[in-house]
Amino acid sequence: RMGTAPIFKLMLSMGIPTFVAQLINLLYNIVDRIYIGHIPEVGAASLTGIGLCLPIITLVSAFSVFVGAGGAPLASIALGKGDRDKAQRILSNGVTLLIIFTVIVMAVIYTLKKPLLYFFGASDATYPHADDYLSIYLIGTIFVMITTGLNTFITAQGQSKTAMFSVLIGAIFNIILDPIFIFALNLGIKGAAIATVISQAISAAWVIRFLTSDKASLRISAQMMRPQGKLILSIAALGVSPFIMQVTESLITIVFTHGLQKYGDDLYVGSFTILQSIMQIIFIPMSGFSQGVQPIISYNYGKGNVDRVKKTCTILITMSIIVSFVLAGAAFLFPSVAAGIFTSDESLKALCAVLPIYIFGMMFFGIQNGCQQSFISMGQAGKSLIFALLRKVILIIPLAIILPYCTHSVMSIYYAEPISDIVSAFSCGATFMLTFKSMMKGAGKK
Repeated sequence: RMGTAPIFKLMLSMGIPTFVAQLINLLYNIVDRIYIGHIPEVGAASLTGIGLCLPIITLVSAFSVFVGAGGAPLASIALGKGDRDKAQRILSNGVTLLIIFTVIVMAVIYTLKKPLLYFFGASDATYPHADDYLSIYLIGTIFVMITTGLNTFITAQGQSKTAMFSVLIGAIFNIILDPIFIFALNLGIKGAAIATVISQAISAAWVIRFLTSDKASLRISAQMMRPQGKLILSIAALGVSPFIMQVTESLITIVFTHGLQKYGDDLYVGSFTILQSIMQIIFIPMSGFSQGVQPIISYNYGKGNVDRVKKTCTILITMSIIVSFVLAGAAFLFPSVAAGIFTSDESLKALCAVLPIYIFGMMFFGIQNGCQQSFISMGQAGKSLIFALLRKVILIIPLAIILPYCTHSVMSIYYAEPISDIVSAFSCGATFMLTFKSMMKGAGKK
């Protein structure tokens, strides 16, 4: 089907379920923030507390993305070449990596939890809220790893709807359980964390059940879980770029929250939680559609179907540009409406008036999203890594440190995001256009 079906129809059939799945997955954290932000009396402080946990939450998911984004394209390419055995070995080694990462991440974060949260910008008023949420959330690390890391392997074998349901099930439970634990049982921010862990466990069970059943064309094999250095290195080579994107997203949050606490106060840190949530609403669905389309590009690249690769990449980049422009444009035009979703605190909503500045560059980010996903789909790890580093490490982090230092104004921190988004997006797009023809020379080669 990936090698013969009409391209646009195929992209919709595979991209929309993954788009929906990522949108639903976003609800795990977004719904928590919406409910937490409306807790009577302590809503603003609790929202700031959960914002301080975001770097760690992002870091946990980064390790699962390392395996999923690194292994799933390789599995698709192997399937395109007719090597099903290799594809299953990649999947099984991916499971082993996720287990190892879970043990390491939990041990390190539990040990360093308090100093990390204070370094991120916690105060004596907000630390208890952050600690309550994070201590419980970390219990579900293995569930996050499995759901995020292995769901891409379900998509890689053309089962986008199944991948969507694995996320949908957890999200539905989270939406139902959140108000029960937060308000009915009066557990506050602890209740939000408990609801999230239970929901993630249900999603993880669904993923494992499918990948060990006869319905899966690629199945987890206990015999193949023994680590194979060559396979792990190939997963790492392709997964390091999206991993760095996630890790640097965590670093960005740390730099922003630390700076906002230094030059502002707890309220500014809370406002950043809202701004970042709106940013995720724009980025994650767009990224989700791209991930759904990835197996089409990977399969046809492995098969040597150059025309299908070219057409798929063109449509993907065009759709990414349209989606980013429309979603970011809506947030740009109606900032108070967007902020009102997360809080009823008027002081917090007033600070979110900076949203149009912060979000402006995302109107052009579709260029980078489409091109970078195309690079990854064709196994071009180096090119993808360069632009991940350009946006997140070379530009935004230094700018977020230098701008407020030079101006002594907390507001100047927000300009770092649009500057880096615009520069990296157009640089990535230009590079893709200049190198596409040479990349096609490697299509279909062993």
